[in-house]
Amino acid sequence: MNKSDTAEPIATPPFRCGQIAIVGKPSVGKSTLLNALVGARIAITSRRPQTTRHRLRGILTTAQAQFIFVDTPGFQTRHRTRLNERMNRTVRQSVADVDVIVVVLEAKGLTPADREVVALLPKSVAAIAAVNKVDRLVDRERLLPLLAEIASLHEFAAIVPISAEKHWQLDDLTGAIAACLPPGPPLYPAEDLTDRDERFLAAEYVREKIFRLLGEELPYATAVTIDSFTHEGDLRRIQATVLVEKASQRAILLGKDGARMKAIATAARRDMEHLFGGKVFLEVWVRVSAGWTDDERTLTRLGY
Repeated sequence: MNKSDTAEPIATPPFRCGQIAIVGKPSVGKSTLLNALVGARIAITSRRPQTTRHRLRGILTTAQAQFIFVDTPGFQTRHRTRLNERMNRTVRQSVADVDVIVVVLEAKGLTPADREVVALLPKSVAAIAAVNKVDRLVDRERLLPLLAEIASLHEFAAIVPISAEKHWQLDDLTGAIAACLPPGPPLYPAEDLTDRDERFLAAEYVREKIFRLLGEELPYATAVTIDSFTHEGDLRRIQATVLVEKASQRAILLGKDGARMKAIATAARRDMEHLFGGKVFLEVWVRVSAGWTDDERTLTRLGY
């Protein structure tokens, strides 16, 4: 009898699938990390805090697991509008409805805001600390004491130093996450990158350019709605409206002879064409909607 005839079959590890919330204070790199993990720019980014407003799912499927990442707004306490209250509520809901939580912290050190986020973590959900922007550390010897300090705050399943921007140690991070995911079949087709449609992504790309090209406060007083989104073969025709709270903000956003708004729309259109893989015709208007950030009906209509 052949030895191979009596050999025990090799057990195949079960496929794993689950939702992973990415949380952290504003500006720690949550959306940059989501884009790096998924391999596509589905979440908008800027150097300004609180760019992300909506809960967005990004999907990564490998041979062993499907990771459904949930990008969330940065939890913050500075602004007390109804908009920010709703975004903070989104963060609280996200950490309660997932299989794993990834807390993004910065390698330069912990802040009181970081501690507030860690305090939100339920003990019933596995949590992993992703210590981001390690590539920016001048003195790497500061990292070990920081990791020890992080470990003292919560019983983390793993603490992984990473650089989302440089894609450094992301395999280590996904490996740590996979170990915490429950066995189960994939919930999305393997080729899907997000649960959001092109209409949503188009609005986000316009809003991203506003954050990148305008001053300190104005981007936070703006919202973008898609009024029309139609396909004509490979061409997408998109009509969008940017809401602002004051007439003076509308004038700033438009710029002289509409030049600033044209630059914003042009930059957004180019990104859409890259993501959608086809030509885009984009028209953008600016409309004043006084007090929209505190108006419950407007916030509900905008999906907050």
